[in-house]
Amino acid sequence: MSDARGGRRRRAAARAYRVRPIGFVRSPFKNPEDFPPPAFAPPRFLDRVKGEVVVFDDFTPGLESLDGFSHLIIIFAFHRSSGFKLRTVPPGQSRPRGIFATRSPHRPNPLGLSVVRLIAREGPVLKVSGLDMIDGTPVLDIKPYTRRDRKSRSTSGWQAKRARPAR
Repeated sequence: MSDARGGRRRRAAARAYRVRPIGFVRSPFKNPEDFPPPAFAPPRFLDRVKGEVVVFDDFTPGLESLDGFSHLIIIFAFHRSSGFKLRTVPPGQSRPRGIFATRSPHRPNPLGLSVVRLIAREGPVLKVSGLDMIDGTPVLDIKPYTRRDRKSRSTSGWQAKRARPAR
């Protein structure tokens, strides 16, 4: 008989998945508060933010052939986030939304995903722009952004109903 709440499956999954950082971020932002509120950020603000993804020596061979890609997907841990809420009010909004319909760091599994532009690779250091992570953020994985990742018919859910500030 199956457990309606998924308790057994959840415990098995918790034992099965372990992640470890492969590197970290060097960012001009030292704290989450250093980011301007989305409503006040200049147009394309984050596109101009430069920083580095530093890969630990053990994982440097995995960077081979990455140089030809213009953009990378960075999967990271919201390492300064504690606890989670299943509903949250996004910045500039007054109505609560489900956590999975937002980019809030206060998630059951505090994982983030960013697409950055690869400027250069210098050994284990990836120079990037479009950085939206704080200094010291643990990097869990790096993937190349490919044509397959572009979705031409995507929709923006509740965000489509409001004027979106450039960030």
